[in-house]
Amino acid sequence: MGVTDLLVIITEVILFRIGYEFPGSILFITPVCGVIAILIRASRDSSVWLTITFSFDRFVLICCQKQKTKYCTKKTAYVVIATTCILLSLKSIVWYFIYEPQEIIDNVPWFCNITPSYFTEPGWVAFDWLHMILTPMLPFALILLLNALTVRHILVASRVRKGLRGQNKRKNHVDSEMESRKKSIILLFAISGSFILLWLTYVTVFRYYITAENVLFQYHSLDILLRISYMLQNLSSCTNTFIYVLTQGKFREQFKSVMKYPIIVIAKLVGKK
Repeated sequence: MGVTDLLVIITEVILFRIGYEFPGSILFITPVCGVIAILIRASRDSSVWLTITFSFDRFVLICCQKQKTKYCTKKTAYVVIATTCILLSLKSIVWYFIYEPQEIIDNVPWFCNITPSYFTEPGWVAFDWLHMILTPMLPFALILLLNALTVRHILVASRVRKGLRGQNKRKNHVDSEMESRKKSIILLFAISGSFILLWLTYVTVFRYYITAENVLFQYHSLDILLRISYMLQNLSSCTNTFIYVLTQGKFREQFKSVMKYPIIVIAKLVGKK
């Protein structure tokens, strides 16, 4: 998740948003901006769907004790991550063929304009709907469903364990299992809740786009909302790292080691000299 979030920042923010502030650069050549479009969609979709797989992993870990030992393993994680990223990357290759050059200068195609057939041909229209359903409509529904089932299970299990252990009488008793589940649920809700809140504007714009009678097109409201929604999408990729730092002790330890490593190396080199 951290890698895909970083790729979103590199491709969407640095290459696309910042890079396009320098007209005439290599980024404006049609094949180059087509490849950038592939990288943006692949990294963004992978970031979203790895959030889904993480939510499902937490759901299995907390709610499905019988499947936990079979599913919650490193091997399964490798397979799920690789399959998710490969399939979404293959889907994103289609974006390369959506664009056409705006002009050709000295036999070099410049700029990326969406081909007019993208808005009329049934195949492209179906692809556009598939893209919107996969990111972020279906992820929204899956996250809400998984979180609701997880919370319901935790509440029921908490009542049962309190009854069995007599915690109503012994308030000072500490249940290590429930404490572990609380930590998992905090991380789960921090990541999935951040995703939902920061993608909500984009989903709202899409909803009005398919239902309203061009109301949002007046006074450039749609353009403003789209820009805000894109900004919040990018912010969603920035927040996960901070969430890991705040909630995961092991992540904090590894992060400290990474930050200390250059200082240690420099100190050793200085000591040798």
